[in-house]
Amino acid sequence: MKDLLKYLKNYKKELILGPFFKLLEAIFELIVPVVMAKIIDNGIGRNDSSYIFRMSGLIVLLGVCGLCFALTCQYLAAKCAYGFGTELRSALYKHINKLSYSSIDKIGTSSLVNRLTNDSNTVQNGVNMFIRLAVRAPFLVIGAAVMAVTIDVKLSLIFFVVAPLISVIIFLIMKKTVPMYKKTQKCLDRASTLTREGLEGARVIRAFSRQQEEIDEFKEAVDEISACSIAVGKISAILNPVAFMVMNLGIVAVIWFGGKRINIGGLTQGELTAFTNYMTQILLALVVLANLIVIFTKALASANRISEVFVLPAERSGDIADFDNKSENIIEFNDVSFSYEGAGDYSVRNISFSLKKGQMLGIIGGTGCGKSTLANLIPCFYRATNGKVSISGINVNDFDSSELRSRIGTVPQKAVLFSGTIRENMRWRKADATDNEIVSALKTAQAWEFVKQTPNGLDTVVSQGGKNLSGGQKQRIAIARALIGSPDILILDDSTSALDYKTDLALRRALSSDMPDTTVIMISQRTTSLKDADKIIVMDDGEAVGIGTHDELIDNCEVYNEIYRSQMNQREGENNA
Repeated sequence: MKDLLKYLKNYKKELILGPFFKLLEAIFELIVPVVMAKIIDNGIGRNDSSYIFRMSGLIVLLGVCGLCFALTCQYLAAKCAYGFGTELRSALYKHINKLSYSSIDKIGTSSLVNRLTNDSNTVQNGVNMFIRLAVRAPFLVIGAAVMAVTIDVKLSLIFFVVAPLISVIIFLIMKKTVPMYKKTQKCLDRASTLTREGLEGARVIRAFSRQQEEIDEFKEAVDEISACSIAVGKISAILNPVAFMVMNLGIVAVIWFGGKRINIGGLTQGELTAFTNYMTQILLALVVLANLIVIFTKALASANRISEVFVLPAERSGDIADFDNKSENIIEFNDVSFSYEGAGDYSVRNISFSLKKGQMLGIIGGTGCGKSTLANLIPCFYRATNGKVSISGINVNDFDSSELRSRIGTVPQKAVLFSGTIRENMRWRKADATDNEIVSALKTAQAWEFVKQTPNGLDTVVSQGGKNLSGGQKQRIAIARALIGSPDILILDDSTSALDYKTDLALRRALSSDMPDTTVIMISQRTTSLKDADKIIVMDDGEAVGIGTHDELIDNCEVYNEIYRSQMNQREGENNA
């Protein structure tokens, strides 16, 4: 929580004035029982109507002033809390966007979303309640006790028995419920994960008729949240009846012993009424204080979860912005190995190769063999654990990350498009790209044919995630987006899997003719897609079991040969069918 207080620096005035006005309201509230005592003793006791009206007017005035102070505090609290929440969420979102892939993997996307929304709202509510109640509740407890002592010291001893007893009850309940609130937050994380997976994979779920299983799993998750919340609620529900029972017994004691004090002339009827009011104020303030502690506990737990994100280091970046160099190799791997955090074993081991400007590198291998991991080391999405990855003779760790990635076009395995028009999606790499540049990239990516046939062309609206496009259309637009601005390096991470063989061939020919100076790294499961590559790396269980041209690998690499033969047999079977 302490790390997040810096986001309150622009709201120091509200943070000071808000509790101050709430304190004034509490002072006026403490004065009311004294005025009522005077009305009973001096007005009603002496049958003085004018005195009753004057003092009743004073009570109304105190109430109006208290209301004004309360409203002022509410306004200042809202301004401070929501301003704090806005700055916190903005800073958190900005920091998340600076995190490395490893850091994001460590916490998880769903948990990050939950921390950005639910946890930040909880912390914001904590700040709001602090300004509104943190001063008022303790002051009322202390103030009511002091006022009671000034009226009658002996009778006030009841206060010093009842108040600690209620405090012990609150403490015991809080001790039991606080860990349960933390557990509820973890349950919310799981529900968020299932929600995200269920919505993103809606088509797959229906394709496999898994709707009921997903519904049952989600129901189990929300039932767990419900069970935790109900368990907390049951324990918390004890607070009010037990506290009121103790208070009412305290009031009975006050009236009983107070009546005796009145009989011997040590106390007036008005003072006894004031005593009773102060007893009620103490109880209500303690209950509010208990609820405030619950809110603060939730806020503290959420603040710690948010702080866990902030302590994750931002992605490291060098300061070299010059991408041009005299080295003849544009990409070079020197004995590179990489291991994911906590994996315990290397995903990629001892990879060495070099690639010249304008050449094409193919990467092939079985599922989970490290193909994508290898490609992700080039734009520094992940950093090599051992060895060195160089671009134009310079270690990628020494480059400014933004400058490095601005010169590399990347198309991930899953084609990700954003809601908006095709033109807006195409301008992600270059914000000022002209329509001619966009059309040229679409032609190279074999996407212009279907785009121009749409009624609105480049202004065709793409729904969230590109749900209104086929898999092949999404892949081609994603490839075209990466081509905008003619990147020095183009990484196609199995991003032609949805294309037929004819379109795949046309794409590779267009890349070769339209972008001869661009170095292409193509990951594919098809040997036909990599047949014309200048160099092919065959991956198997994280190791390069073969590096060479297609013909060389056919002769020298058993793994590649097996892949090639199986695919050729499959195609022959398809042709015969």
